[in-house]
Amino acid sequence: MERQADEPVDSAEAAGRWIARREAERAVDSAYAFAVVDAGDRPLGQVAVGAVNRAHGTGWVSYWTVPRARGGGVAVRGCAALARWAFTELGLFRLELGHRTDNPASCGVARAAGFAVEGVQRQKLAYDGVRYDVELHARLASDPVPGSRL
Repeated sequence: MERQADEPVDSAEAAGRWIARREAERAVDSAYAFAVVDAGDRPLGQVAVGAVNRAHGTGWVSYWTVPRARGGGVAVRGCAALARWAFTELGLFRLELGHRTDNPASCGVARAAGFAVEGVQRQKLAYDGVRYDVELHARLASDPVPGSRL
C-alpha cells in the first residue's frame, strides 16, 4: 500500500485519516474504495474507482492485495466486481487503469478482469528518482464480461 496511499499508513491514527479521506471522496462522488476480505472478514486488499468524471462517465481503477493473497485471483475478482458495480450502480461507461510495465502480475490482473491494453505512457511514474513507463488498460461498459459466453 506504500505507493498507493497518499501518506504512509503506519499507525491506527494514520489508518483513520486514510479512511476519513476515502469517506470524504465518496461524499462528493469523486472516488469509491472497497476492502476485499476473505470469508472470515480478514483484509486481503482493496479496490477503488477514483477520478470519477460524471460528464464523461469515466473513472480510474486501482487495486492492491496483501502478500498472502497474491496469486489466488483475489485482485481479479475484486476488479471484476468493482467494474460491474461502477457500470451498474455508478452508471460509468469507461474505466481505466495503469501499471508499471515491469509489473507483469498487475498486467495479468487487468487482462483477466477484462481491461484491454490501450498503450504505454512513457515515464509517467517516478519512484526513488527512477522514472517508469506505465501500460494503460481500459474496460467499457459495452465490453463482454470476462468469462462470459457470447
